[in-house]
Amino acid sequence: MATQAKTRLAAAPLYAVVPATDIPRARRFYAETLGLEVDDRPDAGGFMVQAGGGSSMLVYETGASAGTATQAAFQVDDLYAVVADLREHGITFEEYDLPGLKTVDGIAEAGSMKTAWFKDSEGNIIAVSQTP
Repeated sequence: MATQAKTRLAAAPLYAVVPATDIPRARRFYAETLGLEVDDRPDAGGFMVQAGGGSSMLVYETGASAGTATQAAFQVDDLYAVVADLREHGITFEEYDLPGLKTVDGIAEAGSMKTAWFKDSEGNIIAVSQTP
């Protein structure tokens, strides 16, 4: 199999972009509930959420509804500790029972990978994952 040539995107930072129908509500959720730093970005119609490792996510105002699949994911070292912490801040984790994916107390395990999902204030599905 031939190796494909890299494009200029290979060195470009990547960040998630998620919609919000109510920017003030979404801003409160990310800043107050999740305790993340948010920077207003009126030029982008919303705000940036700052996370570890220099990563970020743009939350922008739109009339479009949230997606039905994972739209952003946080990588963590101890999923169980993070899930417990987020629950103390009022986060409810999704429960799934699908072919190939079943959560137990909000957490799915596939080998050494563990993931939990929650919805933000706008209905966007956010994952929290621990990988080896």
